[in-house]
Amino acid sequence: MTNGYYAATGGMVTEFNRLDQISNNLANLNTAGFKRDDVIVGDFLRLYQNYRDKLPLPDQTRQAAKYLNRNLDRVPIIVERYTDYSLGPMQKTDNELDFALSDPNAYFVVQTPQGIAFTRDGSFTIDAQGFLSTKEGYHVLSRGGIENGAGIQMLPGASVSVAPNGDMFFRQGNEEVPGGALAVVAFQSQKLLKKIGDNLYTYPQDKMQERTELNAPVVRQHFLEKSNVNAVIEMTRLIEANRLVDMYSKVLRTHMDDMHAEAISKLAARV
Repeated sequence: MTNGYYAATGGMVTEFNRLDQISNNLANLNTAGFKRDDVIVGDFLRLYQNYRDKLPLPDQTRQAAKYLNRNLDRVPIIVERYTDYSLGPMQKTDNELDFALSDPNAYFVVQTPQGIAFTRDGSFTIDAQGFLSTKEGYHVLSRGGIENGAGIQMLPGASVSVAPNGDMFFRQGNEEVPGGALAVVAFQSQKLLKKIGDNLYTYPQDKMQERTELNAPVVRQHFLEKSNVNAVIEMTRLIEANRLVDMYSKVLRTHMDDMHAEAISKLAARV
């Protein structure tokens, strides 16, 4: 009976975690380049089967049994979190400092106080020093300038055009001059990307050799990639998670108010 209470509690905690993840997706519905997160709900048995070889005691022993309670091994639990890196819809802006990437495995490189980071949000601006930067003030790095943190110095008063491969050109009147190139990179394993604040990603420092600088036609000027969050789908999941929380809550109340009270009264009658 108490095991049922534990199972309902575990299920409720799992749904609260799902609610947090869904709410974050919805909060970033209008964040350029945002990639939705999702979870996989499994149970303790799956975790046990994945990690039992790492337990301090051999499997199938009396001592090892305490690591696996078969009355609780089906309690719902989030066993994996992942990011959906599929492309979001492209929105035309006609802003010459807006850029989108047409390859789902392509990222702009920016310099932050903590080191280089990567983003798909191409809504750039020009900072007070004349460098191309993000809305948060991080410099956008140039191709070949990732190692030394070289930014892109903009030409005052000039219009800018960017080729699909990231090459930049400044135009003043009838004169057009090269202006460097946007750094665009891809990764061998996007699963290793870690989200940090301001719609940025980091990649493990010891695996940076897996990073590849792209010189392919993936840059679209005058466009922004919108979030790949589908509001209808997320709202459906939100309603589902809320209903499951309500269901688990009713189960907990039944255990506390009815079943426990009945068990206590029956035990008292036998004394």
